[in-house]
Amino acid sequence: MGNEANSSNGANKMGGGFRSKMEHFMYSGDKKHVFAGIAIISVIFGAPWYFMSRGTKHRSHQDYLEKADKARSARLSASSAPAK
Repeated sequence: MGNEANSSNGANKMGGGFRSKMEHFMYSGDKKHVFAGIAIISVIFGAPWYFMSRGTKHRSHQDYLEKADKARSARLSASSAPAK
């Protein structure tokens, strides 16, 4: 029991272990810590999005409608042609 009290008091100090330092950064609310957290989360989610979306042309809904109309008209003209 005596060791538990000493270890918990030591963990609350700034010179504590890794977990103590991480808890200080997470719950301190300092502007630099909040900014660093936002930057880290942005990199974690932004990097995969960047690599997945590069090199592809994003099409509008109108592009899809025009493509569907062309396919439909081609299919109807092919089926309405007289078969011999």
